[in-house]
Amino acid sequence: MELRVIEHPLVTAKITLLRDENTSSATFRQLVEELVTLLAYEATREVRVEPVQVKTPVTVTTGVELTRPRPLVVPILRAGLGMLEGMMRLMPTAEVGFVGMVRDEETLQPFTYAERLPKDLSGRQCYVLDPMLATGGSLGGTVQFLVDRGADHITCICLIAAPEGVERMRELVDPIGVPCTLVCAALDERLNEVGYIVPGLGDAGDRLYGLAQ
Repeated sequence: MELRVIEHPLVTAKITLLRDENTSSATFRQLVEELVTLLAYEATREVRVEPVQVKTPVTVTTGVELTRPRPLVVPILRAGLGMLEGMMRLMPTAEVGFVGMVRDEETLQPFTYAERLPKDLSGRQCYVLDPMLATGGSLGGTVQFLVDRGADHITCICLIAAPEGVERMRELVDPIGVPCTLVCAALDERLNEVGYIVPGLGDAGDRLYGLAQ
């Protein structure tokens, strides 16, 4: 698994605002959308394209368009939904699937409660959205879900990640043999004793929507 931590002053400034406990839900949502668009620019460098001819007002020229089947964007419910608009703004012709996973706060293990994905993902590039990579269980489980259905190239986009989560993802993903890239805005210090990222930004779902799980 390749790890890419995006170093850019705009990214760092927006992450700083996300961390601030005084940032409102409305501002938090806007910042997430903006950050995801910035991250997606880097995350889609390997998106598959094919040549296409277009007629300009002056002449005919050759450009590119996304190949078929279209890329699949997969937000992990519920917090991943807050990242979807920012991703689709950059890649509006992509298709969208959903995976619902939640972490058991005692065991820290994920379990799936919802899933809406094509049965056959053969030849599909997939982009998984999850704001926080903490223990790595939910993200790793989703990647396995996609690979089991035939996905052959996966990029995960997270706002922040903990070193423990990155290592767990390597353990889960490397044996699969499918190219996987993790793109994030910040690699934080560690997980605390209850599995939350430090310094982190709190519970992303609660800060996005203002509701307890």
